[in-house]
Amino acid sequence: MRFLFVGDSMTIGRAGDCTWRYRMWQHLSSPSFPGDHEIVGPRSALYDPAADAPVSAAYADPAFPAEARRHLAGWGEGWLHMAPVIGGTVAAHRPDVLLVSLGLIDLGFYTDSGQTAANVRRFVAAARAASPRVRMVLLPVIPNVRARTDAPFAAECDRFNELLAKAVADLDEPSSPLLLAPPPRGWTLDADTYDGTHPGPSGEHRLAEAFATAMHQAWGLGGPYRAR
Repeated sequence: MRFLFVGDSMTIGRAGDCTWRYRMWQHLSSPSFPGDHEIVGPRSALYDPAADAPVSAAYADPAFPAEARRHLAGWGEGWLHMAPVIGGTVAAHRPDVLLVSLGLIDLGFYTDSGQTAANVRRFVAAARAASPRVRMVLLPVIPNVRARTDAPFAAECDRFNELLAKAVADLDEPSSPLLLAPPPRGWTLDADTYDGTHPGPSGEHRLAEAFATAMHQAWGLGGPYRAR
């Protein structure tokens, strides 16, 4: 089974991070997830703040295998940016499952909730055009620290999550199932992020757990998530 991580800055991570992708790789490599798996994608680097570019290979655990570092994630990239490229990426790398965490950057800088939801539908259509049986797990937007003081932004986050749930319900198909992952269990900005947005170690585990739980409960893939 081939997995592709799709995401924004919370998924690509910065130099020195483990990333939730690493935590998910540990889960996929555990005895609770029998069978072969492969992580695919056109990118592998972390974001380097000093260079302001995705050029770092400084993962917190240097034993994280190079082939497991692959992804399609970018600092400052959202549904707006991924919808045009997901078809080509799926065609080239042939993933069976997309694990997608996008939307916060869209709502914060690029598009409103309605436009962002339209880009979700474009993304799903393009992925399926490239691989009609691809599966997708979509994570709702986790409001960041800005939502504490910016009521209109908080409302847009809530509205988008409603529209995302509707898109999943509308577009789910037996041959190409869509899952809405649960919000990360117990998530708090102060404990699970290092800056009010990006996950620290506990947040990485909670994000990986959300995806693992969705796949285990809906598809019977793997067992319950256990932090390692």
